[in-house]
Amino acid sequence: MDIINLSTQNSILSQYLAEIRNKDIQADRLRFRRNIERIGEIMAYEISKAFRYQPTEIQTPLGTATVQVPQDKVVIATILRAGLPFHHGFLNYFDHAENAFVSAYRLYKDPQHFDIHIEYIASPKIDGKTLVLVDPMLATGSSMELSYHALKTKGVPACTHIASIIASQPAIEHIRKTFPSASTHVWCAAIDPAIDNHSYIIPGLGDAGDLAYGEKE
Repeated sequence: MDIINLSTQNSILSQYLAEIRNKDIQADRLRFRRNIERIGEIMAYEISKAFRYQPTEIQTPLGTATVQVPQDKVVIATILRAGLPFHHGFLNYFDHAENAFVSAYRLYKDPQHFDIHIEYIASPKIDGKTLVLVDPMLATGSSMELSYHALKTKGVPACTHIASIIASQPAIEHIRKTFPSASTHVWCAAIDPAIDNHSYIIPGLGDAGDLAYGEKE
């Protein structure tokens, strides 16, 4: 299993990551959503390098050009609700992709213990396709695991790219244990060391869904 931590490379991605972490800049919801979208665009570009390509002849006004065109049939799958601007960033680049959505939420037993529930799924068939499963925060990995199994009711993908802006190290270890090793690739803008007693990433950035769309009851 490949674990790609894009923060090990210097790029403009670091600027957008710094802004979504900054508690003062976070107050601007529009900027927060746009920065998540931008990070999705950058990660889509990086993931596209792993696709299969085929030379294709294109007729121009002045002649014929040979261009390498991606062959993967892509399905972008997002965990609601924080994943929506992230999804949009991927769709800006993978504009021919099909789309899937999963509603996964925490049902708390008490302030420190919860179960993950899947309430809704809308997905095309994914047999033999390239699944790009996106969620901006990968705290425990449990939501990602359950969403993946829910999506597998629609078929078995040829490969899976898990994309997260900030992942915790415990979540990375959970993904290693629960996803197919040979066909899974994990992409992160940053990997933080720990989660707290409420399963929030430390230092993380807080609740991405609330920051993007407002607090929920």
